[in-house]
Amino acid sequence: MAQSSNSHYNSDTLCIVWTSGDPDVALKMVFMYANTAKKNRWFNEVELIVWGPSAKLASENKEIQETLVKMVENGVKIEACKACADQYGVSQNLKSLGIEVKYMGKPLTEILKSNKKLMTF
Repeated sequence: MAQSSNSHYNSDTLCIVWTSGDPDVALKMVFMYANTAKKNRWFNEVELIVWGPSAKLASENKEIQETLVKMVENGVKIEACKACADQYGVSQNLKSLGIEVKYMGKPLTEILKSNKKLMTF
């Protein structure tokens, strides 16, 4: 019974892997969809994973930062890949925005093996 319940939960979770360093992609696609999906309850959980060049963009662009903070306030779970953030030297900046910074290789693999829905940008 617990597995079935967990399976349903996973199928109602959207994970978005955001890798693009392009602010237009972030603001006009990634963030817009993530916020709308959470606000309208299209998914029970919405998770955004900051990976690669998006970590650098998030640490440098004020509009991106303001939007990320609002997303956290709206209930979007945001995590960043520590290995990527460390390569750009931005782990602390991301943490200050309320983003959980951790190694993401294993968690991403678990997402891929689960029933969660996955989008990439």
